[in-house]
Amino acid sequence: MKEILRDIGAIARALDSISNIEFKELDLTKGQYLYVIRICENPGIIQEKVAELLKVDRTTASRAIQKLVIKGFVDKRFDAHNKKNKHLFPTEKSLALYPLLKREGDYSNERALDGFSDEEIDCIHHLLERVRHNIEIDWDYVKKGQQRHY
Repeated sequence: MKEILRDIGAIARALDSISNIEFKELDLTKGQYLYVIRICENPGIIQEKVAELLKVDRTTASRAIQKLVIKGFVDKRFDAHNKKNKHLFPTEKSLALYPLLKREGDYSNERALDGFSDEEIDCIHHLLERVRHNIEIDWDYVKKGQQRHY
């Protein structure tokens, strides 16, 4: 069997490394740019949903978001109806950076798909959606304290 996940992981790590280097001067380190993007795209989102979107555990998300609050990238507001929920909003600082972060993501996407036909891009997209769906089933299962059997 081909080890496709190694290639996917290598691609993801390379892109993350590039972004971390390029965004360091913006005071965004270790994947923090991903949180800023998701919060800009989903103002008012709760921490749990951000963790779910990024496929990280709640503790990791909480730590990253707290650093972004301290740095002035994110505003955290408590829900009037449910004190456990903290709604996250981009600050002006994040909103000013968002177009640059979006351009970088678009550029990386274009570079990754350079030379592929529209049909090939559609095929890759469809297949990766299926891969993600399969993995999300296990991710949810393990996240809820279950053990995979392999």
